[in-house]
Amino acid sequence: MSAVSLDSVIDRVTATFVAAGCSTQNAESVARALVTAEADGLKGHGLSRVPTYLAMVKSGKIDGKATPSASRPRPSVLAIDAAFGFAYPAIDLALAELPALATSQGIAVAAIGRSNHCGAAGLPCEALARKGLVALLFANTPSAMAPWGGREPVFGTNPIAFAAPLAGRDPAVVDLALSKVARGPIVAARQRGESIPEGWALDADGKPTTDAGKALQGTMIPLGDAKGAALAFMVEVLAACLPGAHLAFEASSFLDDKGGPPSTGQLLLAIDPAGFGHAAFGERMAALVGAIERQQGARLSGARRLTNRAKAAGAGIVIPPEIESVLA
Repeated sequence: MSAVSLDSVIDRVTATFVAAGCSTQNAESVARALVTAEADGLKGHGLSRVPTYLAMVKSGKIDGKATPSASRPRPSVLAIDAAFGFAYPAIDLALAELPALATSQGIAVAAIGRSNHCGAAGLPCEALARKGLVALLFANTPSAMAPWGGREPVFGTNPIAFAAPLAGRDPAVVDLALSKVARGPIVAARQRGESIPEGWALDADGKPTTDAGKALQGTMIPLGDAKGAALAFMVEVLAACLPGAHLAFEASSFLDDKGGPPSTGQLLLAIDPAGFGHAAFGERMAALVGAIERQQGARLSGARRLTNRAKAAGAGIVIPPEIESVLA
């Protein structure tokens, strides 16, 4: 298998989704998000999602022609309706509107409802940080984790992402699921027929499993045990209750074409560091990052994915055989 340029892969993924019935704008938005995640090494949110997304479009679980819309119920609040389409076009709308709102108001928030899988949650935060803003994203996902002490899934893996600008260099980016691992790598392992490490998930009977298929039928183990479950509750409030989205246990799966739209939600916050009455933010960030990077073996959060992206921009990426077979 030979490597293919990122632009070529984006073009092929776009054409594939247009052929499946998506609008060109939506197809391009999805393709950019998936290929960037793949280039970053986040394969669970990359090209491995193409077959499932296509099935969801063809079944009507995702409206490939949906056009997201936004209203402003308060000066610093965007209420975005993803209209049962992909999350990515709705996030694009938020990214277009939030910088000006955050600059004028100091802080701005976009609440996205009737949404879907939002992929690599750090990417929207990174985009805002590149415009000089501090950003946070919270997303709820279909139920995969039990409350601490329980056995029935109530929470999703509910990712949290964060990014902050750094003068003269790439932003710092934090992106994590609240399970010990996101479901994406387990989906990718199932596609490849590989096992998963013990400690990632429990099967439907609540027993530890290394079988990726059984893990997807069971529950994920929370990151930090009870603390991770508590944070998942917090994200459910922010990303589902505030936008009026489905709760995790009401949402259909992101992993198949069965049922109606998941109708999950995201909350994206943008903060203007210049809005706090001083100019110390840049100097304070430089001091913090310097303290990290002076330590041998330490690295800034998000650095690895950016290194991967730069490498992929030059060398291209290899399309897995199981994905090559479904692309236009």
